[in-house]
Amino acid sequence: MFTVMPPIERQASTERPQVQAIGHANWYKRPSEPAAPVASSALDRKHVAAEDATMAAESRTAHAETFGTVTLTSPDKVLYPEVGLTKHDLAQYDARIAASMLPYVARRPISLVRCPEGLGGPRFFQRHATKGMADAIKQVRVPGGETDRPYLYIEDADGLFALTQIGTLEIHDWGVSVDKLESPDRLVLDLDPDEALDFGMLRSAAREVRDLLAELGLTGFLKATGGKGVHVVAPLTPRAGWPEIRAFARALADTLVERAPDRYTANPLKRTRTGKIFIDYLRNGRGSSAICNYSPRAKAGAPVATPLRWTELARLQSGAPYTVETLPRRLAGLKDDPWEGFFDTAQTITARARKALGLV
Repeated sequence: MFTVMPPIERQASTERPQVQAIGHANWYKRPSEPAAPVASSALDRKHVAAEDATMAAESRTAHAETFGTVTLTSPDKVLYPEVGLTKHDLAQYDARIAASMLPYVARRPISLVRCPEGLGGPRFFQRHATKGMADAIKQVRVPGGETDRPYLYIEDADGLFALTQIGTLEIHDWGVSVDKLESPDRLVLDLDPDEALDFGMLRSAAREVRDLLAELGLTGFLKATGGKGVHVVAPLTPRAGWPEIRAFARALADTLVERAPDRYTANPLKRTRTGKIFIDYLRNGRGSSAICNYSPRAKAGAPVATPLRWTELARLQSGAPYTVETLPRRLAGLKDDPWEGFFDTAQTITARARKALGLV
């Protein structure tokens, strides 16, 4: 059965909350791209220091609640002003969807979009561990990374609560587990439409991607991203390395463009994407990431990235069909995981598939 945990009752904490410092972070950019170092301007340093001071002050003056082993400070802070969603509400969401989400995010390197003051306040993209993080946010070193700083991962619901405590509104994961950092276990094609396109074109595109994968012996699964588009995700037995997976994803995108150049582009430049769907294959590079199943998005209304059955595609009207408020009700009404079979799908990129795409 598909399990949705009931809401957790509020528990006042008598312990001194642990301050979660912002520390080393990357100012927000598209999570599929390599993160750039934090700008060294005095303005940026002053802003980070101000955020640190704000969080420290909250830890001293605000009441707190306990979720699992995690102390949640300022639980009444509004993170999504348009819908009045608070930090407490987001932790309640974590509790209710943890059993569904954790199989897809636990023990995988993650990158975060953090908005400590909620939407409308500063936001930044963070992928490295910082001093003072809760023990529930684990660390893993990635040889050959952009820095020797540890990367992040979680293992359980306490990890989700700890991420909410530091103002995380989005969780993006790499295409690998921490146990096999050089062997991707999935391939992602992100279908990112021009905003002016009718959503029906995106539905057709998702089917075409699914069918192309099937031609190549691969089963794809559908995700509404909580943004404009959808992802088609193919699980893989973790054997091939990053270069092979990225090259195959690029070849898939190029094939789609060759078949329908009026509808698709594989060029990430904005000027090439007018009236088309960008087939974003870049999420398959080492260090790149994609939005996790069931992660909220840092967007008005608190939309959620939602795995879907292919039979639901015909009725899909946007890339954000569910929110933090409505997603738990959806899960409660399901008898099984919409991605049933994802973890049991044993498939690899075969020599025949590579040849079909012109890869030798």
